[in-house]
Amino acid sequence: MAATEPRTEQEVRAAIRDERHGLASSLEELRTEIEHATNLDAKLSGVLPVAIAGALGAGFFLGGGIGATIRLLMRRSRQRDVEVKGRAGRFALVERR
Repeated sequence: MAATEPRTEQEVRAAIRDERHGLASSLEELRTEIEHATNLDAKLSGVLPVAIAGALGAGFFLGGGIGATIRLLMRRSRQRDVEVKGRAGRFALVERR
């Protein structure tokens, strides 16, 4: 093993002072990062309901909700032109004119 030269008291104090300074700057950097992250949450809280509403609207549209709604409305308006021949529960045998 290689022998190391012993450090003087001033060198040890300087090393400890440098370590304290490095830890303090790291802690300050961590605090600013946490503050930035919490501010981002506050900014997103206003955007989140809009994003949810947009996602619901897009899902409704892509899921065929508009087409199904129009079809339901149009079917009810055309039911005047049908004659019911027989019925079984909710099903009906109809003749369209």
